Amino acid sequence: MKRHALSTRLWHWVNLVCVVVLFMSGLTISNAHRLLYWGDWGFSRSQAWFEVPRFPDWMTIPGYYDLALARDWHILTAWPFALGLLFMWAAMLLNRHFRRDIATSISEWRWPAIREDILRHLKLDFDHGDGKYNFLQKLAYGLVLGVFLPMMVFTGLAISPGIEPVLGWMVDLLGGRQSARSLHFIFAFALFGFFLVHLALVLLSGPVKQVRAMITGGRSDEA
Repeated sequence: MKRHALSTRLWHWVNLVCVVVLFMSGLTISNAHRLLYWGDWGFSRSQAWFEVPRFPDWMTIPGYYDLALARDWHILTAWPFALGLLFMWAAMLLNRHFRRDIATSISEWRWPAIREDILRHLKLDFDHGDGKYNFLQKLAYGLVLGVFLPMMVFTGLAISPGIEPVLGWMVDLLGGRQSARSLHFIFAFALFGFFLVHLALVLLSGPVKQVRAMITGGRSDEA
């Protein structure tokens, strides 16, 4: 039996490309106006809760300041990103990947079990026992799939001027258009933080084996 289903592998690589393009084009958009606000509106530094640093051109798409082109890249990539997430959730529910591998049990939320899992990670012991993932992995993947990625979609829709007249209730639910923009920024960097930790753990646990498994599927008995 394959360790990673074909649907998971396809989504993983497509989503990786989408997230990289969205993040880098988003940095260009951020450079256009680096102040973040809460509520429905804001325009001055005195109203901002945070001023985002200016990102260098080598971190952005395109590799120079062009707001219109960055928005084109961002909107174009947002569609496969959102539809891919919908596909992944449908696949996870149909093939029971979510229930079997990501959903946590009550016993896993007990502090002794969590502490033991943390200590194992600190010792670089990635043994999952009988399960595919340990508690910290389940928690991280659950947050990414159930909170971070969906919130990127919802907040992205909320800050679009063309969507606001149709989905005004969603903008209000998020606290206003400027609040949605701030949340969009926060969740984008939360995803970036997850990416860095995920990459570090892949490198520490055997990058060749992990990447090969995500391409070919691997075997279910592989650690």
